[in-house]
Amino acid sequence: MCTNEVMLHLVCGKIAAGKSTLTAALGARPHTILVREDRWLARLYPGEQNSLADYVRNSTRLRGAMGPHLIALLRAGLSVVLDFPANTPASRAWMRTLFQDAGVAHQLHYLDVPDEICKARLRQRNAAGEHEFTVSDEQFDLFTSYFVAPAPDEGFNVVLHR
Repeated sequence: MCTNEVMLHLVCGKIAAGKSTLTAALGARPHTILVREDRWLARLYPGEQNSLADYVRNSTRLRGAMGPHLIALLRAGLSVVLDFPANTPASRAWMRTLFQDAGVAHQLHYLDVPDEICKARLRQRNAAGEHEFTVSDEQFDLFTSYFVAPAPDEGFNVVLHR
């Protein structure tokens, strides 16, 4: 990647796979903006993230509101690191519209981390109390049951992280 190329960075990985750590590093690059879904959801919908249905409803609202703004940032020449989970074909389809409508390059960073490691990291994260949301092992299992790894036929530029 040319350092001046405008890029939309996307992340795919289970809860506590390391997406936010990676996006923080990517977001520290020059002319790059980091947009974190969890931060926006926690501030826009305080106390309203109690179930998978709440997450789906609120994240759908957020994506609808943020989409045009993200495209405008990309068109203005800023790279964007989108710390929103690209964990299903439907979420990735929305993300595809962003880089296509903006006419910019993209990378889909896929963090392929085993469940046991994610759960151990999740317990540490919960104990530290610094993340916007606390997630139980049961909630991890529920969200993970909907996880779909990116497939080659989706046509993304995948960067694998293990």
